[in-house]
Amino acid sequence: MNVRWTYWLMVLTMGLLLMACASIGSPEGGPRDYTPPQVVKSSPEPGAVNFKGNKVEITFDEIVNLKDQQKKVIISPAPKTQPLVRAVGKKLTVEFRDELEENTTYVIDFSNAIEDNNEGNQLDGYSFAFSTGDEIDTLAVSGILLSAKDLEPMQHVLVGLHSNLDDTAFTHLPLERVSRTNDRGMFTIRNLKPGQYHVFALNDVDGDYRMARTEDIAFLDDIIVPSTSEYTSQDTVFTFDRKVDTVMTATHTLFLPNDLLLCMFNEGYRSHYVRQTARPADNKLHVLFGAPNDSLPGMEVIRPAEHQRDWYRVERNVTNDSLFYWITDSAMIKTDTIIVAMTYLRTDSADLLEQVTDTVRFGYRKPNSQIKEEEKKAKEREDRAKRLAQLLEKQQKAAEQGKELSEGELEEIKELQRVDPNEIPKLKMEFAKSGSLNIGDSIILKFDVPIASIDPGGVHLEVKRDTLWVPYPGRVPAICLVDDCDPMRYWLPITPQPDSTYRVTIDSAAVVSVYGLANEKLSKEMKVGSPEEYANVYFKVNVRDGAFVELLASGEKVQRTVTVMNGGFELLNVTPGTYYLRLTIDTNGNGKWDTGNYANHLQPEEVYYYPKKLRLRRNWDLDESWNIYETALDLQKPDDIKRNKPEKSKNKVEKKQQRSDDEEEEEENEFGTGINPTYTGNKYNDAKANRRLNRTPR
Repeated sequence: MNVRWTYWLMVLTMGLLLMACASIGSPEGGPRDYTPPQVVKSSPEPGAVNFKGNKVEITFDEIVNLKDQQKKVIISPAPKTQPLVRAVGKKLTVEFRDELEENTTYVIDFSNAIEDNNEGNQLDGYSFAFSTGDEIDTLAVSGILLSAKDLEPMQHVLVGLHSNLDDTAFTHLPLERVSRTNDRGMFTIRNLKPGQYHVFALNDVDGDYRMARTEDIAFLDDIIVPSTSEYTSQDTVFTFDRKVDTVMTATHTLFLPNDLLLCMFNEGYRSHYVRQTARPADNKLHVLFGAPNDSLPGMEVIRPAEHQRDWYRVERNVTNDSLFYWITDSAMIKTDTIIVAMTYLRTDSADLLEQVTDTVRFGYRKPNSQIKEEEKKAKEREDRAKRLAQLLEKQQKAAEQGKELSEGELEEIKELQRVDPNEIPKLKMEFAKSGSLNIGDSIILKFDVPIASIDPGGVHLEVKRDTLWVPYPGRVPAICLVDDCDPMRYWLPITPQPDSTYRVTIDSAAVVSVYGLANEKLSKEMKVGSPEEYANVYFKVNVRDGAFVELLASGEKVQRTVTVMNGGFELLNVTPGTYYLRLTIDTNGNGKWDTGNYANHLQPEEVYYYPKKLRLRRNWDLDESWNIYETALDLQKPDDIKRNKPEKSKNKVEKKQQRSDDEEEEEENEFGTGINPTYTGNKYNDAKANRRLNRTPR
């Protein structure tokens, strides 16, 4: 009996254990998939010849999607009608809606538009080629496209070739063979015929595969000849005990040239015309032109007929294409509609400038909110006046009876007779900087309307000596305009000295605007930092003269510009922080970067970046040398200030490593291998010297 019970007890125990093992739970997901989709088959086969159909089908080993196909997928030669490209399940199809050309090699370049459905792993650099003739073209050229002005990689931009070597081919004929740059600005134009070509890049806004003067372009003057070169590589197989087992040799084909460097620019061509006219306020007119002007337009007032000859003050930008006319004639301000005969230069149908005169109407109607606010204030003034009249009448009657008003009524009369300071309009002004000044800063005043006069006697300047304020030594110079463009920015022409404190006081009514408004008294203290609070930068550079350097903060905001002289430059009294350097070869010596011109075979002025960031500390001097050709051009611009960064790849596991600032400074110019890529100095044909095109930027 005991044996039987023991048997059944063991059976029950085993059953409970089995049930526990079989309990329902959430299955584990397994390892993440980092493998991009793989091609299983296609129709036609890759590299097929004598293709007669109108549809290409490519089957993958998993479900695929197309991402950003409009800007990434490109077909060469370009069909007149855009083919239908779609992905359904594991199959991708390209259906041509035009009849294919005979004896032509077609290339469908997908870039990295193909990705799997689950993880988004991209099939990078995939292309498919076939021929409608007996042979398929096999040559290829490659390179990189950068923005000429700031060396940004130009992403997903059209790059193409012309076998027609005439200059007009780019402007009159569509590009023959095309590709697009990837997210690093790199491109490969595949399946070319042997021959001679010109290479171009085009931000093809209108989609016609040819240059328009308003589009961004790049070109090489050199003729390129596609070719191949074979090279061998060896791979060694070792035994378990690390002895050489086998040395395998493989032969590879290199497609040349593979180091093309294109620098993209915009010629800055804009048609001259009146883009917009407006009257944003009753005392202001705005004229916006479509292109910069060398001079201001003529403005002859037709209505009102009676007006002052000097009826405006102009506020403008440096290119004279955005103009604000501040009206100083009170009669014109009150006029609902101002009519002006404006004489200016306009581009005609032959693309030439002609002088024209147009009649322009500037109408103004007060916004409802302003009307309501004015009505509200008028009602308040009216009520105050009525109440004051009532109290004064009551006071007079009380006096006739030998009586007096109550204290509350007498206080109310005083309050009503007091002028509300808000009712008296004042000229608004402020200092551009207050509290502290950097060495080299100016004392600048900003007003809200143009100024008619400034009384020099009402401007006082004092310097702090220990704890006392003493008058500024010598005569205080008169406040004057910063420049002719802005009639509302003035400066006190003195040079504030380091480690000093100043006090500027402007008396009430010392400044009067063109509308008769006067200022309230204003007094500000300003302390100038000591030299120990700043850093100094000294550089030797392999450019003697004819260049300028810009000190850049984050966002590439220019902090300061200096000229290269005798192979060097210096930046003194720089506020501590992180900065970057950009050098421009100033070919024409005008102190600014100039674009190129295709018709004149003029390339844009060359730009270089110092590849390291500058971490400047207080009371610190930096003394460096800079060879602008030492680092390949596409690797010069620091990643921290690049805007066009590569898409983050989902195919690889990214390992992040924390590093100290000092470690980062030491490694900043190393690119994965410890080798410093070099650039020979031939800007347009030898950019890729020692550059690893497939490196992954940090």
